[in-house]
Amino acid sequence: GTLLRRLTVGAGAVGEAASTPVCIGVQRAWPRGASAGGARSCRTSSKSGSSGANGRGDSHSRGCASAVQSIARILTRPSVELPGNAMASLSFWEKAPALSAVAAARLAGVPADIKPDAQGNKDTVPTLTLSSGDEFSGVPLILRYIARSGAAEKPLYGSDALSATQIDYWLDYANCNVVAGANFEAVCYGINDYLALRTFIVGHAISMADLALWGQLQAGTMWKKVKQQGKVPYLSRWFDFVADLPECKAAVDEYDLGARKRAAVAADAGAGEVKNGKKAADAGGSFDNALQNAVMGKVVTRFPPEPSGFLHIGHAKAALLNQYFAERYQGKLIVRFDDTNPSKEKDEFVENILQDIQDLGLKWDRLTYTSDYFPELLDIGEALIKTGLLYCDDTPVDTMRDERLNGIESKRRNRSVEDNLAMWAEMLKGSEEGLTNCVRFKLDMKSENGCMRDPTAFRCNLAHHWRTGHKYKVYPTYDFACPFVDAHEGVTHALRTSEYKDREEQFYWILKAIKTVRPKLPDVHIWDYSRLNFVYTVLSKRKLTWFVETNRVSGWDDPRMPTVQGIIRRGLKMEVLKEFILSQGASKNVTYQEWDKIWTMNKKLIDPVCPRHTAVECDGKVSVTLAGGPEALEVVTVPRHKKHPPAGKKSQMRSSQIWIDQADALDVKDGEEVTLMDWGNAIINKVHRDSATGAATSVDATLHLAGDFKKTRVKLHWLAQIDELVELQLSEFDHLITKKKLEDDDAFEDHVNPHTRWDRTALGDANMRSLQKGEIIQLERKGYFIVDEPLTKPGKPIVLFGIPDGRERKGAFPGVPSAGGV
Repeated sequence: GTLLRRLTVGAGAVGEAASTPVCIGVQRAWPRGASAGGARSCRTSSKSGSSGANGRGDSHSRGCASAVQSIARILTRPSVELPGNAMASLSFWEKAPALSAVAAARLAGVPADIKPDAQGNKDTVPTLTLSSGDEFSGVPLILRYIARSGAAEKPLYGSDALSATQIDYWLDYANCNVVAGANFEAVCYGINDYLALRTFIVGHAISMADLALWGQLQAGTMWKKVKQQGKVPYLSRWFDFVADLPECKAAVDEYDLGARKRAAVAADAGAGEVKNGKKAADAGGSFDNALQNAVMGKVVTRFPPEPSGFLHIGHAKAALLNQYFAERYQGKLIVRFDDTNPSKEKDEFVENILQDIQDLGLKWDRLTYTSDYFPELLDIGEALIKTGLLYCDDTPVDTMRDERLNGIESKRRNRSVEDNLAMWAEMLKGSEEGLTNCVRFKLDMKSENGCMRDPTAFRCNLAHHWRTGHKYKVYPTYDFACPFVDAHEGVTHALRTSEYKDREEQFYWILKAIKTVRPKLPDVHIWDYSRLNFVYTVLSKRKLTWFVETNRVSGWDDPRMPTVQGIIRRGLKMEVLKEFILSQGASKNVTYQEWDKIWTMNKKLIDPVCPRHTAVECDGKVSVTLAGGPEALEVVTVPRHKKHPPAGKKSQMRSSQIWIDQADALDVKDGEEVTLMDWGNAIINKVHRDSATGAATSVDATLHLAGDFKKTRVKLHWLAQIDELVELQLSEFDHLITKKKLEDDDAFEDHVNPHTRWDRTALGDANMRSLQKGEIIQLERKGYFIVDEPLTKPGKPIVLFGIPDGRERKGAFPGVPSAGGV
């Protein structure tokens, strides 16, 4: 009896009420649900009608009761061995198919005879009957059995106890909460938030948790409507991925009667849509585009940064997309440094790229370098010279460029193999004659595709290579190295932005050429996606390098730079960056994003938790004398964030002499009652002004703590005039480019913003002395800031960088742009 009471069936404990779920591990193992108590008990009957894989209504209780009886029969038998892969039969009402159980059995390799029951009804509970006669009733219990009986190479119950416990939770949560009813949308919103930065429900591979949740949504009556509303993009992205699994597709095609009817209706509607006009274009934000010829468990992707600068936000998208598809297909991810140009590459860039990758949460299976393959690439180059597919060319660069543009063959194109090999030897030695040559492919100088007009395969370079030193004098180009290294490392799908679409033909031609001398190399599929573009922003590595080298920014991590480190230093939270990128999906449509979108997302994350502090600008600050104020300094403890107690407390100093901003002093009127924030009301007796400029010079006021703050027009932030106030430097930034979208023929130097930084000095409350680097705060009525330089020694100010909030900044600082840029 004690054992049975502790067995969990559905979402409630058998024989006792379900307890509030406890968080598993260091992060939440489940979403924010609709009810405070988490997963509701399966023993609570639902009156919402039939929905989901099990049938709903009173069958909820009957399903749990039946499951208890199943366990009881097994536990009371003297010795029962669960029959491994012996054939079992799975039965369910045909109008409420147990899709997750069908898909799970096939995915786990557990043979089952599927028996839809046409005579069943909404009270029919899915049942798995073993050859021994034992039965398991209810989808959660069936899935648990299948997971434990499946093939060892297909683990669907996680890899450790933590994962298995999390999966157990989700099996119950899906069965008892993802059901039709008033709370369905709220539950979907919670799961959507949970999946914002996740590919799978638990861990990094498909599990029973994914199948259980997918089955509930697929067979339910409300999911399609919620999905079409577009308010749950992450849940929709996850659902489409799981639904695309062959086992899930087959389960739906064979047993979901409702889906068949919906598909028929959609087909008819689609035919009419195509007939009457063009289909709507893909709006983006979707992961519906599957990889071509992808095989589950065999996909290998790669992220190949060049160590010639820091990663920018576009690289971050590439990195996360490669990881997404590797995880989606339970494959592998390679991070490879494309270090083929020693003139641009540095150890510093490698170290910072590795740090960025780590911060992005990238989990790679292999870390490689193109320079690892220099010997093989040089051997292949010589072999291709011997076949006549490569030739050495000493045509001057400008002439070569003009000839390629006009489709004119080089005078060196028909050199003999012997002459080419002799010149190749000079290039390898780095001789004076050899340095005048490069090696080119003999492709098609008449091709309409300029990329096919004899591109360069090797160049001479005597610069020091960051890994190999001066060992080599000849280096492969990216165009030559990439096809070979991709194939050699077993990359199945090379993800590229659509701007390189013209180079796909070249990639396949070069790989085919290399395979003439390395015939065992496998094929590689190129899969293109849209580049991540932002308005008023350049993402070209060459252009960003120009900003650094001309000292228009302080470095690659300057807060005005669109690098990962730059925008994080500006105050963007890493989780927001990842959420934003994943929200873009894998669309092929080229769009330009507004920065205010990502900064608005950032504000939603930081506002509920960041501490509040007070600052008064030094320029024009106004002294206020408070009649009735404290004769001696008073110290009061107040919360740093009134709605977030974990932010802690701070000390507020009160005195009869306080500072306020010039703008506030000009706003108040004689005789007006105002509110001093976190203190009380005061009556303005007199605002003294400079007769020449009209600027306020001082204010006389009387403290009126009995006043009602709800009735005042003006709320003033203020600081007591004490020596403990700290000096602040408040910095705001603008875009580096003045043109919203640069065209291909634009010289970007003509559109460089000459003034992109504004610094103001201010006084801050004494509590700010303890602020640490990277801490985010809100200066009340001035905006959000991140600490770039904390207080280190007397006389040096705390440096705070303003964090854009995605909306127009009114009255923050004169001259500051309406919405800060990068």
